[in-house]
Amino acid sequence: MTLTLETTDLKVQLRLTDAWFTVCDLSTLLPGRGVAALLPDGSQVAVFTDRTGRLYAIDNRDPFTGAAVLSRGLTGTHQGHPFVASPLLKQRFDLESGQCLDDETVRVTTYEAKAA
Repeated sequence: MTLTLETTDLKVQLRLTDAWFTVCDLSTLLPGRGVAALLPDGSQVAVFTDRTGRLYAIDNRDPFTGAAVLSRGLTGTHQGHPFVASPLLKQRFDLESGQCLDDETVRVTTYEAKAA
């Protein structure tokens, strides 16, 4: 038996400076798992969804190591805020604000995301 992912016509889009940019099909996202996508400027974004269907998008580059790995991190919540923990050094980044929960001087870029 072969299983296939449920597909929809919905796409995940990110707001870049003045326009919306499509990064992937919504059906490729699984709650708690990230997806990396390449942006037009050559940088990468990590896209996540939670169990309620809310979308989050942050810079995929871990600012502590420089590696593009945040899409591979573990997700969770801390004091009601969703976060992703880097798979390398385990620093946690708030998915809403980009603020590092373990070092208040560090932050990653966040992007407005929508399904359309």
